[in-house]
Amino acid sequence: MPTTGRPTWPKTLRLATTALLVTLAAALVPQSASAQDSAVLAVSHKSPFNCGKTFYANNWTGTPAHNPSGSIDWQDYGSDDINGETVRATAAGTAYFYDAGSTSYGKWVQINHSDGTSTRYAHLATQVKSAGSSMTVSQGTAIGTVGSTGGATAAHLHYEQRTSSGAMDTSPTVDGVNVPLGTKKAVTSTNACGGNPYTPEEVCGSGYSVIDSAALTGGRTYLLYNSGNGYNCVTTLKTTSLGTASAVSAFLEPEGESRTTDSGSYGYYAGPVKRDAAGQCVKWGGSVGSSSYTSGFEHCD
Repeated sequence: MPTTGRPTWPKTLRLATTALLVTLAAALVPQSASAQDSAVLAVSHKSPFNCGKTFYANNWTGTPAHNPSGSIDWQDYGSDDINGETVRATAAGTAYFYDAGSTSYGKWVQINHSDGTSTRYAHLATQVKSAGSSMTVSQGTAIGTVGSTGGATAAHLHYEQRTSSGAMDTSPTVDGVNVPLGTKKAVTSTNACGGNPYTPEEVCGSGYSVIDSAALTGGRTYLLYNSGNGYNCVTTLKTTSLGTASAVSAFLEPEGESRTTDSGSYGYYAGPVKRDAAGQCVKWGGSVGSSSYTSGFEHCD
């Protein structure tokens, strides 16, 4: 028997070892970019608008080129004007609020989703939180309203779906409708269907914009401001027991003055509570059932 050189393994063992090494090697080969992108686009997205609203999703190409390619411009459909429409999260995640001023996206929001992907919503007229803020959102949470800020030349919503690597998904799907490059499709929203049919802006009225909000178990309380008359407005919207009277409240207290509260058993919301508070700090909040929120004195401008 030789005493030097490689040991001679039985043929069956050699074949089994070779097969195992091939399997391990294949498992260690990095996926292609397309395979990786396909693996991470697992979040299902709704339309970014109120339930039942129909607008065009325009993934346009041509001259000038759309930047970035693959993003969607949401536009008017028929006689439905998109300007001022409530913009909602297409999927749950953490929303970050930005303001690029008169350039680029203008007022915009990025939502990072649980699978590492993200969405962007640009040219907003208003945002529910100030630039530099963040908040946890559910699918359907209102994040702003459609406008034409930044580099927009007309009111529309610029919308992007991005993979976990940050690359554009150039053939995004919203509410089950695939919108590949070069297509324009009408999409009817099923977002927030069965939710509260009212928005904070509708409750407080024309001229009011959301400047802050706080989550409650079973709802959310909102602080709005009207720069035209210097009034603040608070409303609390329910997300559970909708249409059924249950305890809900909203209050507003300018610093140094008495508190105004609206509380009772309501089907959809409490408020609006409006007070003249130009140049004053305000304390605000509300409740749904036993869940309540009270701010400190803030928003003093």
